[in-house]
Amino acid sequence: MCRKEQLILDIQNLLNSYEGIHKTTINPDLLEFMDEETLVNIIDSLLTQKESSKESDLVWLETFKKHS
Repeated sequence: MCRKEQLILDIQNLLNSYEGIHKTTINPDLLEFMDEETLVNIIDSLLTQKESSKESDLVWLETFKKHS
């Protein structure tokens, strides 16, 4: 498997790691035109969004615990 194929697979796996979201499959041909740097940036963006989501969930949980 070439690096671009692995990056595309990584993007797909990240998208599928969100709970409550239907399974995502990506046609590799759609991302094939992108260079490796762009694919890595997409992965970075997904990881950042995932981290931000966890942080906001923790803030909500702490607020909920204070009011319970």
